[in-house]
Amino acid sequence: MRIRNVFGPVPSRRLGRSLGVDLVPTKACSYDCIYCQLGRTTFKTVERREYVPMTDILMEVEERLAAGVSADYITLSGSGEPTLHSDCGDILRTIKTLTDIPVAVLTNSSLLGDPQVRDELMAADLVIPSLDAGDAAMFSLVNRPHPAVDFTVMVDGLAAFSHAFPGRLWLEIFLLDGLTAAEEEARKIAFHAARVRADKVQINTVSRPPTEEWAKAPTRQRLTELASLFGPRAEVVCGFTGTMEEHEFLAGRSRVLDLLQGGPKTLDDLAHLSGVNRNETLKHLEVLLNDGLVHSKVRQDIRYFFCENL
Repeated sequence: MRIRNVFGPVPSRRLGRSLGVDLVPTKACSYDCIYCQLGRTTFKTVERREYVPMTDILMEVEERLAAGVSADYITLSGSGEPTLHSDCGDILRTIKTLTDIPVAVLTNSSLLGDPQVRDELMAADLVIPSLDAGDAAMFSLVNRPHPAVDFTVMVDGLAAFSHAFPGRLWLEIFLLDGLTAAEEEARKIAFHAARVRADKVQINTVSRPPTEEWAKAPTRQRLTELASLFGPRAEVVCGFTGTMEEHEFLAGRSRVLDLLQGGPKTLDDLAHLSGVNRNETLKHLEVLLNDGLVHSKVRQDIRYFFCENL
């Protein structure tokens, strides 16, 4: 069963109803973050190319728009780093000609040192870049970047982009217990964040099963305390506040639960069996995990989801 490149709309904690556009295959990324809910990076790269044909992506977007899809944002994110797609800018600009729905891009900031990438993202209405570390050592530990990604070049590129970008920019800071949630480390991140022209600084943490079991979330109280280091623009965004009870989403959630009745499965198993994008499947799992209807466990570095104890 083919898994589509355009998925949702899915409820997003920050973007309301988000129609997702997946520009790269699972899991092509420039990072291998210890906290990533999509699992380990299987293709770590900084090579920009047409991973998915642009015509296929745009055809799917047009199909969804023609069907009358209702969304607050069309979001370029998905199974890896969207700016790896060499036609990212053209895709952005073309979508903007098709609809009045604002277009957002979620990026890990890794390629913002490239002036061409910065120029391509100028077409977006909203960009949400991330900054997870305050120095090269913590960057290497938390993000496990491709060797070609230099921390200083990345931060300089992020700052340069923020001052040139005409749209809205929300800077995401992802804090981890025992690592970047230590005040000294958070202050280092805040120092760099102060260089970024951001409409919001969003403090986030682990809310779904991470790649590494030791990537833990601080308490919300701790996040609130650390948010003060980032000034009046900062807000804590962890925890779900989106609409989770819409009919189409409830149906997908039931499908995931039905599949798990047959025994433990990985995220990839569930996506393949249901023909649903991994990101959308993960949204269903998040609710089921929070409701205690589904559990997860790592066996030999592979995370399984199940309804009964393994």
